[in-house]
Amino acid sequence: MFDGVSALLTDPAAWAAFLTLVVMEIVLGIDNLIFISILSNKLPEHQRQRTRRIGIGLALFMRLALLSLIGFIVALTAPVFDLGIVGPLNGHGEPSFETAFSWRDIILIAGGLFLLWKATKEIHHAVDPTPTHDVMDAKNAVINNAGAAILQIIMLDLVFSIDSILTAVGMTDHVPIMMAAVVIAVTVMLLASDPLANFINKNPTVVMLALGFLLMIGAVLIADGFGVHVPKGYIYAAMAFSAVVEGLNMASRNSQAKKTASIAAAQAELNRRETAEPGV
Repeated sequence: MFDGVSALLTDPAAWAAFLTLVVMEIVLGIDNLIFISILSNKLPEHQRQRTRRIGIGLALFMRLALLSLIGFIVALTAPVFDLGIVGPLNGHGEPSFETAFSWRDIILIAGGLFLLWKATKEIHHAVDPTPTHDVMDAKNAVINNAGAAILQIIMLDLVFSIDSILTAVGMTDHVPIMMAAVVIAVTVMLLASDPLANFINKNPTVVMLALGFLLMIGAVLIADGFGVHVPKGYIYAAMAFSAVVEGLNMASRNSQAKKTASIAAAQAELNRRETAEPGV
């Protein structure tokens, strides 16, 4: 075993695969992290950090557990039933969609539907000023919400973990490389979780943007489950573009707020001087 690890440490190809996989795992973890951040911000403030740590810790545990069952995970891609419906051929001579479903497909579709439901419900809560009795509504957050939040995080951790591990399997055959990449990627998620969650919490427009991301991710998971593979580069490019536009909007709002405050301060100073010198 140690000889095999030593050989990997001196293999440039193994290092290249490791670095590429770390980047891929971090990128794939963004979806997971956005969901955990939004959900944890629904809790009372003193429970948020602990819930995020638990959620990310569970993500690491699930990924490592799935890697130890790598043979079982690979078998999840074998079809379990087929409806016999195939879409027209695309430019590569492959069906545009298919209905031969594997367990991976079923899990991705279920996870996508859950994300669509969750994001839609949160958007409704954001635009509807009427309080509800939903236990996950921020207006009614109570201590026992942590259990509900962790349960939902576990469900999405499973979906994202399977997608993450199947990506890793497609990039390298060496389990130690996969495990090391997963540990580093999840560590980065852990370090970024608090700043990201606080940033989202302080900027309401970013919350809506993040929920829009979750809607898109849910739709992509469902499409992937039906054999319609959307290139990940397109998805993350769209997310990056939206984030840049929102960043410009935030900068514009901050600049306008500073300008308004400066005008208000100047007017207040002028009023003070006029009050202090009534004869002028």
